[in-house]
Amino acid sequence: MAIKNQLKTAVLLALLTALLLWIGSLFGRKGLIFAAIFVGLMNFGSYWFSDKIVLWMYRAKEAKQSEYPKLYRIIKDVAKLSGLPMPKVYIIPSEQSNAFATGRNKNHAAVACTEGILKLMTEEELKGVIAHEFSHIQNRDILISTIAGTIAGVISYIGVMARWSAIFGGSRDDDRGGNLISLLILGIITPLVATLIQLAISRSREYLADDTGARIVKNPNALASALEKLEEDGKRHPMRFGSPSTAHLFISNPFRSGMFITLFQTHPPLAERVKRLRNMKI
Repeated sequence: MAIKNQLKTAVLLALLTALLLWIGSLFGRKGLIFAAIFVGLMNFGSYWFSDKIVLWMYRAKEAKQSEYPKLYRIIKDVAKLSGLPMPKVYIIPSEQSNAFATGRNKNHAAVACTEGILKLMTEEELKGVIAHEFSHIQNRDILISTIAGTIAGVISYIGVMARWSAIFGGSRDDDRGGNLISLLILGIITPLVATLIQLAISRSREYLADDTGARIVKNPNALASALEKLEEDGKRHPMRFGSPSTAHLFISNPFRSGMFITLFQTHPPLAERVKRLRNMKI
């Protein structure tokens, strides 16, 4: 299963790159290079400082071991099992049960847990959640999501340029119909496809983190039980601060996603995640 998810991510990244190269062949080298530099600087700047940005956004405070001995013990156990360095530990002041990992690599990583998840989970369930977050660090998901976000961002930026071009330059008589169709594809359809691929990558990494995390602690049922609790608790305690743009970082979407179809969600369907975990053989 892990190999399958890794392969899926590679294929999706290749499709995203191919889409960008195709746009480059249509839109021209100069525009593509400008968009790549502009969006690349923004995304990799965010990647370098991602831990500070997202922890500040969710009002996270570094946890003291004397105040959270159980949490520290669990994280140290998972660090030992995974072979990763001990990350910094943060607490988010929210009643919602949730957690996320951030940081540009294993030596600059942080794990943040809400106050709510510490109250709701059993020790084994919390251990499964922490292992899931360690898996994101181990699998370099912050880097992968940054690469996908950069490529999709370049495509979206070009889409904006195309839409402005359609508004101000689409009324010329020469080959008017063909120009408008091309601008429609570049301005609307292509960015939408890029976003769908980016979201598919996010979902594939969640499946991989579930699988890897369950294998780290050798207890897929505990993580499955934790996910079920997270889903129910999220309905009672929606996150009241932060940004939906960071929803993919959490083990469970902290914001109400409404009735959107799966293609537009950052996380896979909970029932499918639980099913896969329950059927795992370790």
